[in-house]
Amino acid sequence: MKPVAIIGGGITGLTAAFKLTQVGIPVTLFESTDRVGGVIQTVRDRDYLAECGPNTILETSPLIGELISDLGLEERRIYSSDQAENRYIVRDKRPVKLPRSPLAFLTTPLFSYRAKARLLAEPFIRRAPADVEESLAKFVRRRLGREFLDYAINPFVAGVYSGAPEQLSVREAFPKLHALEQRYGSLILGQVLGARERKRSGNVSKQNAPKFSFDQGLGTLTDALGQRLKEQIRTGQAIGKLIKQNGAWSLGQAGEHSGVLLALPAFRLAEMQVTCESKPISLSMLAGIQYAPVASVVLGFRREDVKHPLDGFGALNPEVEQLNSLGTIFSSSLFPNRAPLGQVLLTSYVGGLRAPHLVSKTPDELCKLVMADLKTVLGVNGEPTYRHVFVHRRAIPQYDIGYGRFKTFMNDLEKSVNGLFFAGHCRDGVSLIDSIISGHEAADRIANHLKKTN
Repeated sequence: MKPVAIIGGGITGLTAAFKLTQVGIPVTLFESTDRVGGVIQTVRDRDYLAECGPNTILETSPLIGELISDLGLEERRIYSSDQAENRYIVRDKRPVKLPRSPLAFLTTPLFSYRAKARLLAEPFIRRAPADVEESLAKFVRRRLGREFLDYAINPFVAGVYSGAPEQLSVREAFPKLHALEQRYGSLILGQVLGARERKRSGNVSKQNAPKFSFDQGLGTLTDALGQRLKEQIRTGQAIGKLIKQNGAWSLGQAGEHSGVLLALPAFRLAEMQVTCESKPISLSMLAGIQYAPVASVVLGFRREDVKHPLDGFGALNPEVEQLNSLGTIFSSSLFPNRAPLGQVLLTSYVGGLRAPHLVSKTPDELCKLVMADLKTVLGVNGEPTYRHVFVHRRAIPQYDIGYGRFKTFMNDLEKSVNGLFFAGHCRDGVSLIDSIISGHEAADRIANHLKKTN
């Protein structure tokens, strides 16, 4: 059997390659850079551990546990501390704990009495027509009110998409939220009744899922996958042309393959030249997918120079607060050994669609912007003892209104072009868990396709 070509060495491509080799299907993975792992990259320096991309994995699906077990990483997995369940939202320039119970919600200063009373009406608000595509902002204003948009949804969207609620499609960006309204007519009722279905399926909602990393950061996962697949990985090889002829896919000097999985960001897919039995197939329309730029600014401080107890996951900054950054993760509070004894580590994010121009600033300028926010919000004084700045010029695809046309385009191509597959964050969701599941499901589709054709 000719091997399957997997183009893209991020977590999606690595997961798909690993699952295929487990069932005896040969693969060759091509990565244009000199390393695999994509946006997952852990930097260890002087007892500081900085994540350049994601910081945690949410254990929402049994598939995650299976992957960790198959890689023999159970002993290296570490769950976040109990205090990491606390999350802060900044209001009036100070961090306020997000309420975690009905009683805490009633007493929190995060929302006004009027906003709390407005929530009582949510179960009685009529659902939107199923064929109407709303922006997330319009959806939230309609069901929950303006204040919840400003101080709950806006900062949450900044943390997930680094995007704009006015542009994101609730159906495409938050399909489970859209489904709750359509099925139950209420988000509150849907949360209660939907919990029973998740329990039966073995899945866990993202808000309740355990968070974990590894003793040496998330790079442990991609490093382990890279080691298992080292004989199948070809780094420094950019594939820009695919030709299918006589039932086989040719990748030029890379030889012939039985199928191709494209696990690339949309802007790379748009540049790919694809020909199937002498007929050109253009992927250029995928260049229309917008990406948010994000800068990750990781700073270390002496513990005594930070007034806030850092007893939580982090603090998100609503746009109405007019701060420089999107929010800050309390990295050394999440997991042990992220900073030297007596030090703390904070990871802040700058840019997004809220302020895309900021990512063009120098590392020194970015640090100054973040320092100003940390001083205001967390009471940070003194100079950083450590810093690491990493800029993602095109970090997160935006599932804006009309995004369904891109997903339909990729799905239709999979159906019409035998042996061509798509996976990754521009097709199946932007979170790390979404990308892992996307790779797993792509491997299943490829295996089923080969079973039918051989």
